[in-house]
Amino acid sequence: QVQLVESGGGLVQAGGSLRLSCAASGSILRIIVMRWYRQAPGKQRELVASITSGGSTNYADSVKGRFTISRDNAKVYLQMDPLKAEDTAVYYCNVEYVSIWSPQGQSRWGQGTQVTVSS
Repeated sequence: QVQLVESGGGLVQAGGSLRLSCAASGSILRIIVMRWYRQAPGKQRELVASITSGGSTNYADSVKGRFTISRDNAKVYLQMDPLKAEDTAVYYCNVEYVSIWSPQGQSRWGQGTQVTVSS
């Protein structure tokens, strides 16, 4: 089994910063890509940022220049600065990986962490 544990959410004023963390553990042979998604109330879940095993990154237009995704082995981070009220959402970590038990790629989601930005 593979587990993802997220941390770092909270309440912050607009213009402030937060750093989200997500640690993957379990039967992982190789990580393919790690991503951060978010879902605001009444909206669909959207991709915020991703980072591949080779270090290539991709960002949603709405967060370019403000958010930075990084990775350290089986941990992925999302530095958010400066935050805006519209960044308020539940943030989810997602990992695509190859398990030690199967050559097929698999995906796992974190439990989500709430980020609230007050204006």
